[in-house]
Amino acid sequence: MLSRHTRVVRGSALIAGLTLACGLTATAPAVAAEQAKLTAPTLTGQYDVGTTDLHLVDPSRPDPWKPERRRELMVTVTYPADRFAKGPRAPWLTPGMSTVIDQALAGEDYLDLPAGSIDWASAKRRAETGVPVAHGAPKPVALFSPGFGFPRETYTAIVDDLASRGYVVVSLSHTYESAAVEFPGGRLELAVSEGEDPELKKALDARVADSRFVLDQLTKITRGENPDAGKRPLPRGLGRSLDLSRVGAYGHSYGGFTAGETMVHDRRVDAGINLDGAMATAIGYPPGSPYVPGEVTERGLDRPFLLMGAEGVDENGKPLEHTHRNPEFDRSWADFWASQRGWKRDLLLRGGSTHLAYSDLQIIVPQLGARVALEKREALIGTIDPRRSLAAQRDYIGAFFDLHLRGRDRHLFDGESPRHPNIDFID
Repeated sequence: MLSRHTRVVRGSALIAGLTLACGLTATAPAVAAEQAKLTAPTLTGQYDVGTTDLHLVDPSRPDPWKPERRRELMVTVTYPADRFAKGPRAPWLTPGMSTVIDQALAGEDYLDLPAGSIDWASAKRRAETGVPVAHGAPKPVALFSPGFGFPRETYTAIVDDLASRGYVVVSLSHTYESAAVEFPGGRLELAVSEGEDPELKKALDARVADSRFVLDQLTKITRGENPDAGKRPLPRGLGRSLDLSRVGAYGHSYGGFTAGETMVHDRRVDAGINLDGAMATAIGYPPGSPYVPGEVTERGLDRPFLLMGAEGVDENGKPLEHTHRNPEFDRSWADFWASQRGWKRDLLLRGGSTHLAYSDLQIIVPQLGARVALEKREALIGTIDPRRSLAAQRDYIGAFFDLHLRGRDRHLFDGESPRHPNIDFID
């Protein structure tokens, strides 16, 4: 979500993320008279889904924001589960995170609702806890990185669904950049304020290092080790389920940039997806602004990479389409497109989409109904049919990884599909 200095210009949304409202605390907000209940969308894959969290500490790396500490992360591993084993559904948000997200979304820049309007306590993911991994051959692994400032918990719809299609998905929160990260025992680490101009290059370097470190820890799991700092039990069968010879990376906004930049520095990642994220720490928009491209932008990749953009408007209400054919808006996609040596596609989510249509807001806001003013709804998730939007995202993400990690061609990338009329192929 947008920082205070960038929210008026949609271009900056491709980099900037969720910021904590002034005075945000970890205390529980007052509960609204009638709380809205949320339902997670049904999964589309053949597998039931399990999930577990890992607390990881990198003893070799000082934290970029708090160098007196070792770098520590929370990651969520979501995996195909044994269909004969049942467990409780995982909470969408833990109590500490629900307070943070609730207060942030309640602000006038977002939902503009009283804090406590959403019943987060009853909101559940489709994933279950405490269940073993599905039997069968090892599964491809996909790393997921959220937008700048976003916690990993705000992308359950595209994380859980990919796991239901037969992938082990490992989603990261980037400590002290994410709005908050909740560690075991309820310890909540809030974002470290960088003022009006966050240190985006520092954050990018930390994200790439985080991603590579997580891959190292997954390798330990395949060897029968448990890298969790508290040695909490791992799901039965997790080690044998990880096929680290087939690794993908995807992310939204700055997380999409993270996926590409990680691929530059780590050949263990075989394919990547960028969901509406600029691949620069300064995008040159509006015209005359600085432009600082990433390494992936300048060098390209020799492995497959997918761009999926969204629509929006600038501060004057002028329509903006995020594609490689619109360098006036985001030069980094145009430069990457020219440099990319591997397989590539550029898809535009058309029909009234927005940058945040790639987050869980796409499924949360419609369930709030008339509580959210129409202009707020359209600013956040656009006018696109949210069911079509989510179906397209899930299908193209799944088909991309099927093609490039499994060698299964579902022919979804042969051309535009009548099943997904909101997806345009950009040549």
